[in-house]
Amino acid sequence: MAEEPKLKEELEKMEFEPLLPIEKKLIVWSVGLGLVLLVVLVWISYTFFPASHG
Repeated sequence: MAEEPKLKEELEKMEFEPLLPIEKKLIVWSVGLGLVLLVVLVWISYTFFPASHG
């Protein structure tokens, strides 16, 4: 429990650092890939296992 106040104080001392362009690109690619794979999995589910959806 003694660590919590120290951690909070250290986080408050930190300066804001904007994301680097490569970090933004990685985030966009990761979210995009996740959405595409989700759509593919839903399509596979409805196409090959139609009895479970209705």
